Amino acid sequence: MKTLDANAYLELSRLYAAYAHAVDSGNWELWPTFFIEQCSYRLQPRENHERNLPLATLSFESRGMLEDRVYGIKETLFHDPYYQRHVVGLPLVHQVDDNGTVHSEANYAVFRTKLDGPSTVFNVGRYIDTVVPTPEGLKFATRLCVFDSEMIPNSIIYPI
Repeated sequence: MKTLDANAYLELSRLYAAYAHAVDSGNWELWPTFFIEQCSYRLQPRENHERNLPLATLSFESRGMLEDRVYGIKETLFHDPYYQRHVVGLPLVHQVDDNGTVHSEANYAVFRTKLDGPSTVFNVGRYIDTVVPTPEGLKFATRLCVFDSEMIPNSIIYPI
C-alpha cells in the first residue's frame, strides 16, 4: 500500500474544496465534471449504511446520470429556490492503492438559505470516496454521502 506525499494530499484537498465550491456556486454543469464516466454517486441515511441496507435517497451510476440530474435541476424540477453552502473537513486517507486510487472520507455540513428566511443546517454527514488519477487530475470514481439524520426536509434537489 502506498502513501500520499504532501503534494498528492494537497491535490486531494483541492478536489474536495473545488467540489464544494462548484455545488455551492449554482453552476450545475460543473458537478458531473468531478467524476469519471463510470462513477457512482449515492446519498444514503446513516442507518441504512450501518445496516448494509442498499436503499439510498439518491443513487446515480454514471456521469450521464449526473448530467441528467443537472438537466432536471435546471429544466424540470419545480421547487422553492435556495442557496446552499458546504463546510467540508480535511480528507482522511484510509488507503492508497498501487495504481494511485485513494480511499478517503471527510465530514461535511451543508447549510441552506431560502430567499425568505434565515440560514439553517440542512444536511450533515460524511463523504466516503474512491478517488482516481486521470489525465485531467483527480476525479471521484465513487462518492457516498452518508447523512446522519433519518429525517430530511422536504426533498434534496441539489447535490450534497
